[in-house]
Amino acid sequence: METMKKIARALHLRRPPGFSLVLAGALTGLSASVLAQQTPAAAPAAPAAPTNSPQSTPAPASGSTVLAPVIIVGTTPLLGLGTPLSQVPANVQTVRARDLDRQHRATLADYFEKNLPSVDINEAQGNPYQTDVNYRGFTASPLLGTPQGLSVFVDGVRVNEPFGDVVNWDLIPEAAIDTMQLIPGSNPTYGLNTLGGALVITTRNGKTTPGGEAELTAGSWGRKTAQIQQGGTLGAHLDYYFTANAANDNGWAAHNASRVRQAFGKLRYTDADTTLAVSAGGADNTLEGAQALPRSFLGNPSQPYTFPDRNRNSVGYLTLSGDRALNDTFQLSGNAYYRHYRNGNLSSNTNSDFGTADATGAIDTLQGTNQQSVVTTDSYGANLQLTTLGTIAGHDNQLVTGVSADIANSRYTAALQDAFFNDQREAIGIGGFAPQTDAKTRSANYGIYLSDTFSLSKQWTLTLAGRYNWSSAQIGDASGTQPQLDGRHVFSRFNPAAGINWNPTPAFTTYVTYNEGMRVPTAIELACADPSAPCSLPNDFLSDPALKPVISKTFEIGARGKLGDATSWSAAVYRTSLNDDIQFIGSAGSAQGFFQNVGTTRRQGIELAGRTKFGGLGIGASYSYVDATYRTAWTEHSASNSSADASGDITVKPGDKVPGIPAHTFKLRADYSATPKWDVGGNLTYRGSIFARGDENNADTHGRIAGYFLIDLDTTYRMTKQLQVFARVTNLLDKRYASFGVLGANVFNGPNHTFDGANPVNEQFVGVGAPRGMWVGLRYAWN
Repeated sequence: METMKKIARALHLRRPPGFSLVLAGALTGLSASVLAQQTPAAAPAAPAAPTNSPQSTPAPASGSTVLAPVIIVGTTPLLGLGTPLSQVPANVQTVRARDLDRQHRATLADYFEKNLPSVDINEAQGNPYQTDVNYRGFTASPLLGTPQGLSVFVDGVRVNEPFGDVVNWDLIPEAAIDTMQLIPGSNPTYGLNTLGGALVITTRNGKTTPGGEAELTAGSWGRKTAQIQQGGTLGAHLDYYFTANAANDNGWAAHNASRVRQAFGKLRYTDADTTLAVSAGGADNTLEGAQALPRSFLGNPSQPYTFPDRNRNSVGYLTLSGDRALNDTFQLSGNAYYRHYRNGNLSSNTNSDFGTADATGAIDTLQGTNQQSVVTTDSYGANLQLTTLGTIAGHDNQLVTGVSADIANSRYTAALQDAFFNDQREAIGIGGFAPQTDAKTRSANYGIYLSDTFSLSKQWTLTLAGRYNWSSAQIGDASGTQPQLDGRHVFSRFNPAAGINWNPTPAFTTYVTYNEGMRVPTAIELACADPSAPCSLPNDFLSDPALKPVISKTFEIGARGKLGDATSWSAAVYRTSLNDDIQFIGSAGSAQGFFQNVGTTRRQGIELAGRTKFGGLGIGASYSYVDATYRTAWTEHSASNSSADASGDITVKPGDKVPGIPAHTFKLRADYSATPKWDVGGNLTYRGSIFARGDENNADTHGRIAGYFLIDLDTTYRMTKQLQVFARVTNLLDKRYASFGVLGANVFNGPNHTFDGANPVNEQFVGVGAPRGMWVGLRYAWN
């Protein structure tokens, strides 16, 4: 009980009767959850749910004390005690399982785009499971070669794949998610490559998700999904959770079908002082993409530019984690993991050298190529963290110190096949695949971090944090034909952070913070960084001269609070500057290029959000402004840009906008309980215009890709305590829109868009959004 008192004092909470149960929950690893129930007056009730549903919460016993809501933020990757939101100097966004369940979204990226402030997506790959997710102008993308700026963690394990730092959203089991917290800024405790923010995901367990359910959906484009989950306890100390799902989707366009298979399970032991958990999961998915379309093709937006373009993603992983309260002062947390990842890619491409003559005068008549690549990665690591509760000069203090080690071995092979295009623009192979690259990489990342939360008074809290990172990347030629590929690169830096919170009343918090982060160049970038030896991504590595690491520096000031019992709000102003940012630079005279440090870029903006409730109607709204610009002049080869000089080069000037990032987004979510059994919801989303990639100087005559406005609807009807029926409509008004753009040369200009490589036309290619779609489903819960 003395431990409970000290934790309560450190968290600045009064200890009403029964509070030790809540704090025991914190000690068993529920640090990224709402640890206390809500009083009816403190927060709007969630839509009614079956009392035996896995998502339902038992009502408090008559006469018992019900606590005010306390949101605990996991400010380090590992689970632990966490920090009350009132003491966190950042505009943290929290998503719970019930929020995901209410809207029945097909993908995580779709939920992010329609609900979270400062988040938008680019549909560059033409597949809903392979979108680029942008937050405050920073990206988490599945595409090799895309500069990554966000870190994603699942149960304390970073799931950015070590080779290229990509994030495969299709490998994250959405059904297993208990909470997600989007933490902005360059928080150094989250380690390497956290430039613009970290997404921290915590999975469910059998104690908080008892019982089971099965769900089926079907609807537009032949999309069918099936999902099952079961959780429960085994005696006094063991609990278990398992989920599996399958989805088949023909796709709204030709050749953008998806086949998704996921499974996840967890077994935990808990007692008063200890939590031990073992979790395992896997996925095996096949995703086809329709590519971006030239604007001259938009009379039929469902057609492909070329095909095939196919990704086969698979993963298997095992995680051991635990924490233990050693005594009244110390808590030890840790995890260890192993992860095996494989990606196989087959992509079709046109030949940009068609019709040109080589040194002998021979004319190149090859129409295109099929490129085949395989990435396999075995990664493993461990983290250990000590949380210390105490006082300094009579003031409460929480100190977190930790160490981490993450190691990965990857193998990358690529091969090329000559091809021609038939009347449907399918790349038909000529002969076999010729090997291009066979490379091995080994990355090792080690970190030491600390975070201290010091209570200056009851109203003021000071947070100091820092992390020392040491990282090495070793690249080797496994084919014996490209020795120039061999190399080793080492990076190290200490990244600091500081913040202060002022809480004059429980209903108001304001804060100011400054933090720094570092992104080291990936193997993809290091192996393609020589201007004299350009490569075509992600298939051809040639040499690896040194690149500088990207350094981020973020300043943020904000406030949040409540107005009355039913209204909450938040506001933030931020600026993140990146020194030595890395960009892929096109190479004159070819479709190839190389990575290069291009100086300074900057993302700055504001976030405004609020939520209120009027009887059975709940409304949430947000507005975000992101100003993403280059701050250093540099030259890029972009021959399809109408402003390019005779050599096909453009000059990017300070103040030019970074492509792909909208300045304005507005989101509105409404939930209405029409009857005790029937709920209706809707999302209204506006996203502003963007510049296309290749138009970094913002001067191409094609102009911006227009903004768009979308409406989605969802509804749930509870037929019985066990059975729900639900429906969802996306893009209700059937709008034609595009979320992505890139400049390129269209070689299909003959009759019916057949191949005419001798007369390519420079056009703006766009990633077309899906038309209206409708789905219905059933969910049955038991126990």
